[in-house]
Amino acid sequence: MTEHNRPSSSIRLAGCSDLPLVQQISADAYVSAYMPVLGYIPKPAEEDYGPRIARREVWLLECDGRAVGVLVLEERPNHLLVYSIAVKPTEQRQGYGSVLLDFADQRAVAIGVEEIRLYTNLRMERNIALYRQHGYVEVGTRPHPSRAGEVLVDMVRLVAPVGHDGRIMMGSSG
Repeated sequence: MTEHNRPSSSIRLAGCSDLPLVQQISADAYVSAYMPVLGYIPKPAEEDYGPRIARREVWLLECDGRAVGVLVLEERPNHLLVYSIAVKPTEQRQGYGSVLLDFADQRAVAIGVEEIRLYTNLRMERNIALYRQHGYVEVGTRPHPSRAGEVLVDMVRLVAPVGHDGRIMMGSSG
């Protein structure tokens, strides 16, 4: 689906009543993507998103009134962490992952940070390709903290800050 014929979409904070939907989208997306490649279910597929919803970290992507994706963003003092990005398996490969990553860019600018970070399993090549296409660069690898033998790839994207006048700042003067 191209951008021109993509259904109208919006992104909103998830509320308490959205918890079952957030859990289901996350579980479906992670299980279908990770099980065939890694052979296990990753933490975001089974996590209780209630506390994250209460902390206002969970965002829902809706298209024509139906939820198709979930984005979990942790706001840190000097960066924004994309903790999780999940799109319903039936809606994947339609550009919704990119829509959610674009939204992360907007949130980073809105909270005044210039760096977005994320991490993924080294064997999740499709994820890494999507992140590279969106401008993320690999900055290192590290052992998975709870899966012996697994390796995580840390990635970063820099976003231009916006000044008080709403213009993109292109470096400092003076």
